Order: sequence, then C-alpha cells, then structure tokens
Amino acid sequence: MPDSIQEAVQRYYGTTLTSTADLRTSACCDASAVPAALQPLLARIHPDVLARYYGCGLVAPELLDGARVLDLGSGSGRDVYVLAQLVGAGGEVVGVDMTAEQLAVAESHRGWQAEQFGYANVRFLNGLIEQLELLDLEPASFDVVISNCVVNLSTDKLAVLKGVQRLLKPGGEFYFADVYADRRVSVALRDDPVLYGECLSGALYWNDFLRLARAAGFADPRLVNSRPLAITDAELAAKTGDLRFVSSTYRLFNIADLEDACEDHGQAVTYLGTVPGQPHALGLDAHHRIETGRLLPVGGNTFRMLQQSRYAPHFTFYGDFSRHFGLFPGCGDVTPVATIPAVLPDAAAAPPAVSAVSAVSPVSAVSAVPAASGPCCGA
Repeated sequence: MPDSIQEAVQRYYGTTLTSTADLRTSACCDASAVPAALQPLLARIHPDVLARYYGCGLVAPELLDGARVLDLGSGSGRDVYVLAQLVGAGGEVVGVDMTAEQLAVAESHRGWQAEQFGYANVRFLNGLIEQLELLDLEPASFDVVISNCVVNLSTDKLAVLKGVQRLLKPGGEFYFADVYADRRVSVALRDDPVLYGECLSGALYWNDFLRLARAAGFADPRLVNSRPLAITDAELAAKTGDLRFVSSTYRLFNIADLEDACEDHGQAVTYLGTVPGQPHALGLDAHHRIETGRLLPVGGNTFRMLQQSRYAPHFTFYGDFSRHFGLFPGCGDVTPVATIPAVLPDAAAAPPAVSAVSAVSPVSAVSAVPAASGPCCGA
C-alpha cells in the first residue's frame, strides 16, 4: 500500500475523526439495519467504543455460535464485541486494524467487556489487511471473516482477498459490506485524502471487484443486499460528479468446486426452518429466499454452498453431481448498480445522510431482482 495513502487513512481515522459525528457521508455503512434482536448486544458495549465507531449497521451472518471469526479493520472494536457475544464462550473473535489510536480504544476496554460477558474470547492485532500472512493467524482457521466498509480503503484489494481465502476453512465465508462505484474512479480522485477516508474514492468499480474475487479463488460472489449512496456534502458531490456509489454486502464462500456459472445437475433442497430467527424462510442472497418446507430446485453452486457450509444441518439435500442438464434455467446476473436511481438528489436538496438503521431491507434492496421462491440461481 503506498505510504502516502496509508498514512492519510491512518491520520484520518486516528486523529482527524474524533467521533462518529465527524463523518461527512453515509458511505461507511453496510446496507442492512441492525436487527432488533441484536440491539441488546450493543447496549453491553462500552460508550467509548461506540463513540469511536465509524460505520453503521452490523455485518453479522447467521449461525455464529461457537465460530472463529476475523474482523478486518476492526477499529475501536464495536463489531468485535458484538460478535464476541454471538460466538459465545466456545468461539473466538480476532480484530485486525492498522490505526494505533483505534486499537488503543479497543484494547483499553477488553477487560471491562470480558466482565460484562462473563468470558474472554477476543484479541486484537496491529497489522495491514493486505498483509494478513505476516500476522499470528493460522491458515484455514476461521469459519467467517467479516469487514464493515474497510476493503475500499486498501489499494491492494486482490492481496486482501487472497489473504482472506488463505485464512478461511473449507466451507467458510467472507461476509462483508463495502462501497462500489458504477464505473472506475479516476486517479485524481483516488489521491484525494478526504474522499478516500470517506470510503468513496477507494471504491472499486463493482465489475472489477467480481473479477478480483474470482482471481482470489472465490468463483461465485453472491450479492446479499445493496443500497444507493447519495453524497449530501456539496463539496464532495462536486468532486465526484457523475460517479454513482452503492453500499453493498457480499458473501464469498471458500468452496473449491464452485463453477463460474450456474450449472443444472437436477438438484434440489428443502429448508427445515431451523436457523435461529429464520423460521419461515432463509435469505441466502439477493436472488435466493428459500421458504421453509418448499422443495426448491437449485444450481450446483447453490447446492454446494449450502451442503458444504455451516448451513448444511438446516437443509435436506436431493441429488448429486452425476448428471448435467446444461445451464440452470433463469440464471442471471444480480448487480449492485441495479439499486442506483437514474437521478440522485442534488447535494443541496438531498436529505440528511441515511444510516443503515433506516436503510432498505435486504429483500427490497435489489429492487430489480425478485426474491426467489421457485427455480433460481445466482450470477
């Protein structure tokens, strides 16, 4: 990572920003609201940790009890301490961050948080997310890796993705929120320290992200939800011009046999309704809402994602890979830019920055793609 950009990001999050209120855009937010069931977990986190948190929403997939989780760009530790409660005493959460001031806040309250929870299952490491191989982290040792609007701050995103793939167990996943652009961002904008620190000018063109993910070994990236970003700061809006941004959550499964298209092997699944908090249906991604008890034909990649991951005990599986019937019917791309309106509000007329708490729901977020209750597959 170029020293000038790295130093600018460290300075922005270490000294320029002193509280969440100092952020000038809503870009550093994931696309989903903090679920009501998780609100009590936030209430058990020290106020100093919450005050120095520069995101919103919460990046937390289902089924984390007993899991080992890595948080990239953990900052003051808010998400780490929420996840610590979700994984429980039998799990572990490791936070990685490069900003000394943020790590100091997280570390200073580690003992206090352990007393609140009744167990100590958290640790923090000072390091670069582009150089995960240099940290005290065993390969293939994490069930889930998360990140909340941090990958865009890296200038070597392929190194980040390769590092994550190396650390995930087979069947594990990278579940993360980030900012993407509808086109490639110019070099001039990438050199702007405020735009970079606000998670805008470091954003990847979404299609370039898909290419990098596949190059890192994640053959079938799945979009979970997405929302458009309105840049309400007039100065920043003038700089970005016609660029349009989205905040999107993706999940990347570390499964070796995934193909680069949805292939039909005559397979189907039935969801048992047993994932906590999801009794009626499970949303795997923006294209798969799987209803309880309904036999659902699926493509080979979706079959593998469910059968070879922590979701397996919650499904009944039908079929194998002994036959092939060509491309899965209805296979189509699910793109984050589908959420961008033709015209966004002018900066001067736009409403206050939208927080993830009031953002659109995962089902309605990708409005151009209907929730799937029949034959379906991802990109």
